[in-house]
Amino acid sequence: MLPAAAVAAALAVAVAVAVAVAVAVAVAVALPAAPALRHRLARSALRRAAGWYRRRLELRGSEVRLSQERRLRRLLPAGTARDSEAFRERHPLGQSCPDGMAGEQVPPLRPWALLRSCWGTDPPLQGSLLYLDTLHTTFPQALAPRGTALLSWAPGRPPAPAGWPLPTLYCTPAEAGALPSRAAALRVQLLFALQERALRVLEAGLAAELHDALAALRIGWPRLAQDLALGRLSPQSGLPEGARGRLQALLAPNAARAAELRAECARGFEGIVQRLWPQLEVVVVGTAHGAEQLYCDALRQADCKGLPFYCPFYRAAGALLGVNLWPEEPAPRFLLCPDWAFCEFLPCPAEDEPQTVLLGELWEGREYGLVLTARPGEYRCRAGEVLRVAGFHKQCPVVEPVRRESQVLSVRGESIPEERFCRSLCRAVGMWPGARLIDYICVESALLGASSGACAPHYEVFVELRGLRDLSEGQRYKLDQCLQEDFPIYKSFRFKGSIGPLRLHLVGAGAFAQLREALGSPLPMPRVLREERLLQLIQSTVIS
Repeated sequence: MLPAAAVAAALAVAVAVAVAVAVAVAVAVALPAAPALRHRLARSALRRAAGWYRRRLELRGSEVRLSQERRLRRLLPAGTARDSEAFRERHPLGQSCPDGMAGEQVPPLRPWALLRSCWGTDPPLQGSLLYLDTLHTTFPQALAPRGTALLSWAPGRPPAPAGWPLPTLYCTPAEAGALPSRAAALRVQLLFALQERALRVLEAGLAAELHDALAALRIGWPRLAQDLALGRLSPQSGLPEGARGRLQALLAPNAARAAELRAECARGFEGIVQRLWPQLEVVVVGTAHGAEQLYCDALRQADCKGLPFYCPFYRAAGALLGVNLWPEEPAPRFLLCPDWAFCEFLPCPAEDEPQTVLLGELWEGREYGLVLTARPGEYRCRAGEVLRVAGFHKQCPVVEPVRRESQVLSVRGESIPEERFCRSLCRAVGMWPGARLIDYICVESALLGASSGACAPHYEVFVELRGLRDLSEGQRYKLDQCLQEDFPIYKSFRFKGSIGPLRLHLVGAGAFAQLREALGSPLPMPRVLREERLLQLIQSTVIS
C-alpha cells in the first residue's frame, strides 16, 4: 500500500490536473463562434484528463483486491458488512442479470464531471477518456473535427457514441440515430457520412449496423447519389416528415461527391469503404465478438478490406466493465478495470456447488462465467457471459469474451454453444461451391409446437447465403453431418433417434435486417430464437 504522503501528493496533483482540464472545457464551451478552436481546446483537455486516469488505472492495477473492496463498499448501503467475504456469505448467487442495453445514455459533459472522475468512479466518462486517448495515440489524425461518422440506432433517444465527451468529432446529427425505424436511421446516417470525404473514423454501435448500412449502399446507391447531388432526404418509411425537414436542412447539394459515389459503386464493392473515404484510418465497432464476429469477418473480407477494426469496450448486462488498450490487434482483448464494478467468476466447466473466485484470483488460459455486482441493489447477478483469461496487465486480468450462455442449443441436454455451432456451420457452407454465409439463426423444435410435426426434437436452422439460390438435400445434410462429427453427444442422440434430423432453410436477401428491425433494440443478434413472433417473421422469408 502507498504511504499516506504519496497518496496525498497524488491527490493534490489529481485535483490540479482536474481543475485545469475543467477550466479548459469550460472555455471551449464558451467559444461557439470558433468551432475549430473549441474542438482543439476540448480535445487537449480531455486527453490530459485521460492521461491522469490512465496513471490512476496503472496504480489501481497494482492493488486489485483493494480497488475491488473499495468499489463494493460504494455499491452497498451504509451500515452493512461491506467486505467481500461477508458480502458473499450474506448474498447468495443470484439469477440472470436484468436485461441491459448495449450502450448507456449519457448526459452532456460538464466540467464538474471531469473533476469528480479524478477521485470517483464514472465508468462511461472514464472509459470514453481512455478510448479517445488510445485512438489518438494509435491513429494520430483520428480526432479531427467532424472526422467521425456514426452508424448506430437507439429508437427514441440519441445513441451514445464511444467518443461522446467530444461531440465535435461527429459529422452525423444525433437525431438521425433516434428515428423510429432502424433502416431509416442507418440510411440517413450513411448519407451524412457520404457527405464527408475526409472521414478518419467510421464508427458503428454494432458490427451488424455497419453491415446493414453497407448492404443498403449496395442496393440503393443510385438514390443515395441523387440525394447527395440535390442535398435532400428522400421520403421513406420510418422517417417522420418533421424529422426529415430538420435533417434535410443540414444537407447541402454536392454534385461532385455524388459523381464520385456513382463511379466507385460502378467499380464494385470490394474495398468500397476505403475507396469512398480514402483518408479513413480505422473502423470502430461497439461489439465485435460473439454473434457480431460473423459480420466483422465478412466486412474485413469485402466492403472494409484493408482497414483495421477496433472494439474499444467490453460491456455485460448494460454495465461497462473493460477497455481495449490494443487497437491494432485483430482479436479484441479487454482490460477489466477494477474500480468500475465488483466482479466474481465461476470456473468452467460448472461445478455441482459453485464457488466464485475474485478478480485477483484468476488463472491465465482458463474460462470463467461472469458474476456481476455493478449497481446498488443488484447483487451477484449471473451475467450469462463466459470469458477466457488471455493475460494480465499488472494484476488486472485481460479477457476475451467466448460465448453467451443464453445462446446454447439443447433439445436433449446436449448443450452446443454458439461459437462452436458457428464453426460447424461455416465448415458445412465451405463444402457448398460458390456459397458464402451472410447470416444465420437457430430454433429448437419445441418453439414450433404442432407445426414441427410428429417427430423427435430437432434443430431448425435459417441461413442467408450469397452465391447460392437453392439447397439440395445433400447440401442440407452436410450441416447435420458436421455437427455429428464435431459433437459426439449429438451424434449419439442422433444414432439412437432421440434427436431428429436437422432441418435447414434458405431465406431471401435482407431477411435478417428485417429481423433486427423487429427486435426493436440495438442488442447483439441472438443465435437461438426464443420468441414466436420472430420465428413467424423469419419463416415468412424462406425461399428454399
